[in-house]
Parts: sequence; C-alpha cells; structure tokens
Amino acid sequence: MLLVGIVRRPHGLAGEVSVDVATDFPQRFTPGVRFHWSRDSDERSLDLVSARPHGDRMLLTFEGVSTAEAARELAGGELSVPESEAFPVPPGYFYSHELSGFSCVDGSGRALGTVRDLARTPAGPLLSIETTAAKEALVPFVEEMVKEIDLRSRRIVLELPEGLLDL
Repeated sequence: MLLVGIVRRPHGLAGEVSVDVATDFPQRFTPGVRFHWSRDSDERSLDLVSARPHGDRMLLTFEGVSTAEAARELAGGELSVPESEAFPVPPGYFYSHELSGFSCVDGSGRALGTVRDLARTPAGPLLSIETTAAKEALVPFVEEMVKEIDLRSRRIVLELPEGLLDL
C-alpha cells in the first residue's frame, strides 16, 4: 500500500476532514476514488465524495461520514492506495518504497550503506542510509550527490562531501 494522506481532524459539522497530503500527486484526490484507511489495528475502505484544497492540506468528504463525530473517528488515520494504483512517475522521480533496501556505494564502488527510506522534508527529499558502521546518515537527494540510480541492480552511486556520513 502507498501512503497518500494522513487524516488530521474534522472540518466543520458535516463530516469533512482535514488531510495532510503525503503524495506528489494531489490529483489522486478525486471523487469516486476508494482509499484504505487504517489506524493501529482498525481499518476500512472509504469512498471519496468530494475534495478541495485548503492551504497545504485537502478537505475531504467520504461516503457514510456525514457528522463531525464520524469525522473525528477518522482522525490520526492513514489513507493509502494499492501499489498497483501508483501514478506513473516522470523520469528522475522515484517512490520512496522503490529505493528502500538499495545498496549505496561511492564512485569507486566502496560500500557506504543501505537505503532505509527516502524521506520528504521541508528542505527537500533526504535519503536515510544505514551506514556500514550501523549508524543512520541523512543524505540530500540531489543531483550533486546522487550520481546514479541503477534500478536493475538496486544500487545508488553517491558522491558525498568528506565527513557527511560521520555527522
């Protein structure tokens, strides 16, 4: 499943919820789309009735959720879609789940570590790498440092400033 949003709180009295968007494809939030909602061990399917932008968030209404109390029950839950419904990505773009587990090497082939995650931050995407010394290192996911991504061999070639993995 691919995470696309996190339900934050009710908005108004008619069942609308405020959602943090966790996808680079906000056009995914179109009426008729079915989402998988989960929180802890609770989960269910939700059919989207309406969506509208609200600042950095989206305001969503789901079928069967028509009161503030029903909307409040969704707060804190994650909205996901099956990986098979992932939007095609443009060249040079990668879903974070695609890179997890890739080996990282420098230009000479020396092992640097393994990708844990590709995290979205306000400053831009960061590769979270478990180094060969079993520490976590955060590497900006920028062309100056990420020189090559080989999907077939699940390997990323990095060119890093001296000492970056030691921070």
